[in-house]
Amino acid sequence: MNLILMGLPGAGKGTQAERIIDGYGIPHISTGDMFRAAMKNQTALGLEAKSYIDKGELVPDDVTNGIVKERLAEPDTEKGFLLDGFPRTLDQAEALDKMLTELNKKIDAVIDIHVEEDVLIERLAGRFMCKNCGATYHKIFNPPTEEGTCDRCGGHEFYQREDDKPETVKNRLTVNIKSSAPILAYYKEKNVLHTIDGNREIDEVFSDVKTIIDN
Repeated sequence: MNLILMGLPGAGKGTQAERIIDGYGIPHISTGDMFRAAMKNQTALGLEAKSYIDKGELVPDDVTNGIVKERLAEPDTEKGFLLDGFPRTLDQAEALDKMLTELNKKIDAVIDIHVEEDVLIERLAGRFMCKNCGATYHKIFNPPTEEGTCDRCGGHEFYQREDDKPETVKNRLTVNIKSSAPILAYYKEKNVLHTIDGNREIDEVFSDVKTIIDN
């Protein structure tokens, strides 16, 4: 079973990825892990990727695609794989199809965990920290026991990181929605796209994921 897992930041993709790996025993292949492994093993493509990363530049598609192909050719992918964080562009999706054809494989399902933007903003922008000890809270999911007082150190000063501020979160989601739309359309046309409502309990979401995989 060869899968691609998609979803916007905050949709719960990481949690579902863990459950798929535990339940089906297939490797979780993320771009970050692939880059780290290729650089650690000092493969030709890994060293090339490192030269861009060290300069703070984006790794070009041809290098990324090469690293993905090397990873998908490894023996542990014979029973299947879960791709996470790739493809990020339409060009990468088309390149993935080409490399899978060469490896005599294909994508069986693309699972998109969908959560409305306003819910994601609430999830992602609710995080704040204690200024004194750095303890992390969430205004909905993990507030301090006593409002305005840190559970850990008793401090009363809190702050929100720039990354967690609503306007920053909204901008990040807008960029992600724009970049993922053509990829979702591409896989919908190929009849492999399955969209799941991610705004439910973790077990309910995984039940739908399981139904898709088992069928």
